[in-house]
Amino acid sequence: MYKIAYKKSLNPTVTLMDVEAPLVAKKAEAGQFIILRVDDDGERIPLTVAGYDRERGTVRIIFQIVGSTTALLNAKREGEYISDFVGPLGNATETDGLKKVCVVGGGVGCAIALPIAQKLHALGCEVHSVIGFRNKDLIILEDEFKAASKKLIVMTDDGSYGIKGLVTEPLKSALESGERYDEVIAIGPLVMMKFVVATCKPFGVKTVVSMNPIMIDGTGMCGGCRLTVGGKTKFACVDGPDFDGYEVDFDEAIVRGGMYRDFEKRAYEKTCNLLNKEVK
Repeated sequence: MYKIAYKKSLNPTVTLMDVEAPLVAKKAEAGQFIILRVDDDGERIPLTVAGYDRERGTVRIIFQIVGSTTALLNAKREGEYISDFVGPLGNATETDGLKKVCVVGGGVGCAIALPIAQKLHALGCEVHSVIGFRNKDLIILEDEFKAASKKLIVMTDDGSYGIKGLVTEPLKSALESGERYDEVIAIGPLVMMKFVVATCKPFGVKTVVSMNPIMIDGTGMCGGCRLTVGGKTKFACVDGPDFDGYEVDFDEAIVRGGMYRDFEKRAYEKTCNLLNKEVK
């Protein structure tokens, strides 16, 4: 059993938790993920490591409440326990030798991008960050990005905060104006990452994306997280989650990512109804 040491709501649909998991915290690195179960009968879900404290033995997760399991997880209170918390899994983001990087985060993907920006900053890399959200109410981790970035641009779709537009717009402007990045690291919705890659390609800038497809066991055995990368089948859990964005078949990934959307919606509604009855 793993104790929830700290819980905070970042916006109406996104929650932060610090979970006591000393063995995971001892080895975790930016870019890796864990798999958890809320209870013994629950499903396994992957969540990227959003931070860790080796001294306290805690691992930070940030998740969006979109399905049955995340609704159940969000219902847990500080001081309560979750059943399983396995990791760290996957490969850490490669940061060696990088001197200047643009980190692009979209929505809850910013929770994955932040520890990478923080690690790069700690290594002395010049970090430029572009983070995007649908509106002002959904913005998360702005102050943390500001502390880890030499330049930070906040975008909103509706212009309610920061600059109105898409994250690709300031990225393209920077590249056109002569900014030379060793890498662009993009983390967020598949469509966003696809267009970040398309934006970078004419400039020949190496672009790394973090893929988080449907996943079950996290060890490469089930094949649920398969992707086509460079014309070959890869598994996000053991080959990734980071990949060369130029080689990822985003169209295939987008189709596969939506396969269970209706099922997830029904399961979420059922869980919410049960939780509401328990509250009453």
